[in-house]
Amino acid sequence: MDFTSFLTSLGTSFVIFLVLMIVFAFLSSRPGNNVVYYPNRILKGLDPLEGGYKSRNPFSWIKEALTSSERDVIAMSGVDTAVYFVFLTTVLSILVLSGVILLPVLLPLSVTDHGMKTQTTSNGTFSELDKLSMANITAKSSRLWGFFIACYWVSIVTFALLWRAYKHVSWLRAEALKSPDVKPEQFAIVVRDIPHVPQGQTRKEQVDSYFRDIYPETFYRSMIVTDNKVVNKIWESLEKYTKKLARAEAVYAGSKTTAKPEGTRPTNKTGFLGLVGKKVDTIEYCNEKINELEARLESEQKVTLREKQQDAAVVFFSSRVVAASASQSLHAQMVDTWSVFDAPEPNQLIWPNLKIKYFQRELRQYLVYFIVALTIFFYMIPITFISALTTLDNLVKYLPFIKPIVNIKALKTVLEAYLPQLALIIFLALLPKLLLFLSKFEGNATFFLTYVALKFFIGYGLELSRIVPLIIYHLKRKYLCKTEAELKEAWRPGDLGYGTRVPGDMLIVTIVFCYSVIAPVIIPFGALYFGLGWLVLRNQALKVYVPTFESYGRMWPHIHNRILASLILYQITMFGYFGTQKFYYTPLVLPLPILSLVFGFVCAKKFYPAFQHPALEVAANTLKEVPNMELIFGAYIPPSLRSEKIDGDRVEDALSQASRTTPV
Repeated sequence: MDFTSFLTSLGTSFVIFLVLMIVFAFLSSRPGNNVVYYPNRILKGLDPLEGGYKSRNPFSWIKEALTSSERDVIAMSGVDTAVYFVFLTTVLSILVLSGVILLPVLLPLSVTDHGMKTQTTSNGTFSELDKLSMANITAKSSRLWGFFIACYWVSIVTFALLWRAYKHVSWLRAEALKSPDVKPEQFAIVVRDIPHVPQGQTRKEQVDSYFRDIYPETFYRSMIVTDNKVVNKIWESLEKYTKKLARAEAVYAGSKTTAKPEGTRPTNKTGFLGLVGKKVDTIEYCNEKINELEARLESEQKVTLREKQQDAAVVFFSSRVVAASASQSLHAQMVDTWSVFDAPEPNQLIWPNLKIKYFQRELRQYLVYFIVALTIFFYMIPITFISALTTLDNLVKYLPFIKPIVNIKALKTVLEAYLPQLALIIFLALLPKLLLFLSKFEGNATFFLTYVALKFFIGYGLELSRIVPLIIYHLKRKYLCKTEAELKEAWRPGDLGYGTRVPGDMLIVTIVFCYSVIAPVIIPFGALYFGLGWLVLRNQALKVYVPTFESYGRMWPHIHNRILASLILYQITMFGYFGTQKFYYTPLVLPLPILSLVFGFVCAKKFYPAFQHPALEVAANTLKEVPNMELIFGAYIPPSLRSEKIDGDRVEDALSQASRTTPV
């Protein structure tokens, strides 16, 4: 890519971002769009626009984001969101502090050398931007000392800021866990690998007696995990027909007019997707199915509670200090029996996984690690292939019929600027979906400069403007939504989506780290990505996204380790690059990855235990009210086992009356 194409890419991306920002300012000021641009505030009962529409200007959101505090973010979106902003701030700080030294020192060293006269790339050409990189340094040159010192500077800055961030996130987590508010997960533990039931006891009697003996004063009661596959299916069908009935009634009510006060009753066919089969009155049909499913659900609930018990349980204590202590204690002599873990939030439990035995869990964990490692390794091959294949020269070579189109100068400039980056973005979009599933079971610096620019200008422009969610909402509202529940579902935004957002950010971290010394001009682009991301996502966190869970910053150690992994990859890359430059002191780079590993080890020893389990001094803080243990217990009853007829007490009764087992 030549310099003209690079500037075209950068300028066009910036213009698109400005257009999208203006579009956002206009659309977000329309009252009819409030549910798209301010759903978080609406759900919390706040005024979408404080001060009214007339007091706002297109840049009001920037001031509001900049003046917001960490406490504001926690109040609106939780601790996890605040921790995500610690990540953005930390990386931004690393890049700014690195750039302050690297840009004024390394760029003059590169520009004033003439290494390109004696060196060539694989195709014998250099772009103008290569003059700003380490590629323009003559082999064996004493100027390489500047780049060598820069490697140490970036590493030291990263160590210092990561330490500060880990310490701050630890404080945030402790403050959240000290909260005087009652949280069900702080009074419960998950127990797995329960041994065979002794003769003459039920599973519940076995669990109750075991924990009552150990914690006689604070043990409350247990909930045996059951196989809910069948009851879940019935419950989901019941929910489907309940929603369908509400929709049919809304359609029927809307059909009543002055000219036709009796209205038109909706009908549907009972066959596949409502396209074939007998035609019936929808309201009557749904009522019949609901009555039938309610009876089946009640019957299956009793069967599930009595006959489908698993070797796992949720155990409740009346003290959160005892629950915290129990979650990190060894309860049995053998590690594969009576395994105890912290209880997550009720809606975060993956019930079918609780029955998986200890050694099977260990095997699955290492198998997933292996598959992920292979996936990441082999993705390097297709990424390199796509990066090379989608360059304009190669496309003309392999697809000669497009040559007349490519020869159009304006079109050629645009294609050179965007084609490889768009291809890579589309290709990488497939990776997070695969990694999410597993969790439950030739570019140069110029290429990456335009890739990063495209990511932050176009990506964050679309994030801010929310054009796609806006269009989808209005289409659903006009043609699909008939009830208030359907309308609310149409605009409910979900959370920030850390599972896909953080991996995308980490890709940028890795790219910028690896090229920070080789081509320091990439640093401002990385800083813009994280700075603009901080600004745009601050607005979204305060007004748009609604968290679906809260782990109190438990994701930070994983983010920390991935930043360190990117740093080590950068250090190894620099070792290899210095080697190709025939720098005699290249071995002096080797201490850096060793220092990174030592730093990671020290951080893990100092900070990580408090992320694995809540510290007892934190759990010992006073609550503002006596916990209602019935409500805490009820929070963990799966939705498919809840009903007016089967409440918490009935669940315990049913479990207690399970058939006695015979000796094994």
